[in-house]
Amino acid sequence: MAKVVYSPIFVNQGVNENTIFPRDCHPLLIFSDNLVQVHLIEGLLLRFRNLRLYMRKLKNSELDRLDVAQFKKAQKTPMVLVLDNIRSLNNIGSVFRTADAFLIEKIFLCGITASPPNKDIHKTALGATESVTWEYRKNTVDLIKELQKDYSCLAVEQTENAIPLNQFVPKSSTKYALIFGNEVKGVSQEVVDSCQGVLEIPQYGTKHSLNISVSAGVVIWDLWSKLQPASK
Repeated sequence: MAKVVYSPIFVNQGVNENTIFPRDCHPLLIFSDNLVQVHLIEGLLLRFRNLRLYMRKLKNSELDRLDVAQFKKAQKTPMVLVLDNIRSLNNIGSVFRTADAFLIEKIFLCGITASPPNKDIHKTALGATESVTWEYRKNTVDLIKELQKDYSCLAVEQTENAIPLNQFVPKSSTKYALIFGNEVKGVSQEVVDSCQGVLEIPQYGTKHSLNISVSAGVVIWDLWSKLQPASK
């Protein structure tokens, strides 16, 4: 089999959806400014089966990561997280890491939920306990009553009249407190009753159950992505 040789094509040099390549050309698109133009790629891929996109992995130094001081000063996503009796230290650390990724205001650790410093939390948080503000509270219901003064408190659970996450439209003028529950029992009924609403992640398999750190990632990303257009 003959070796395929790809021809480097720099996108900033006049390439567009109507560009014509020679029949025997195997274009390799290179975005020199690291800004991927999705509509351009889609248009070209539909026309050229032999098209390839150069996708070099970025180095850590190229990720524009904030240091802890910059994170503290950065504008936060109008959202706090409440962990209601989470037993797994690894899950707690994972939630910290996700909260750091999306500039969450604060995490409240309630009941039996362990708090930093803890080596097992650190294993999955990877330093996020230093950047994300957190506070321990013994009683989740009391905390929710306080938060309702400034936040719309939403439990992430499976209940009657829960709002499917894909149908939920957050308001840019509203701050949200998301409550995540125990790995086995979920968010307690008492806590659910204290909330102003419930979000449910639609699931279609045999389990209808997600790890709490996975649920947190799904819900935080969903709300964050929906709030972005309003903040630009």
